[in-house]
Amino acid sequence: MEKDINEISFEIIAYSGDARSFAFQALNEAKKQNYEKADELLQKAKDADVKAHQAQTDLLFDEMAGKESKVNVLLVHSQDHLMTSMLALELIEEMIELYKKVDQNR
Repeated sequence: MEKDINEISFEIIAYSGDARSFAFQALNEAKKQNYEKADELLQKAKDADVKAHQAQTDLLFDEMAGKESKVNVLLVHSQDHLMTSMLALELIEEMIELYKKVDQNR
């Protein structure tokens, strides 16, 4: 059964939300110098981000194949979630690296 645009939008929102949540959990662990746990959570965030991005990519390939999707508020909202989670993950990765460097130099 083929997924409709709303199902895909909800999938993007769910995976993006997971990615963002794991990333912030990782940051909290880094603040406590629990870098092993932080790295585990970052990997979970990346895995969820890949799933969200794959759902978006599927939409793009469908469109390139001639299957047009109606853009609705839910799809726009899902894209907002995806972009926000991707940015949060990138910034949090950098912040954790900074925490690690500061701790190494103490």
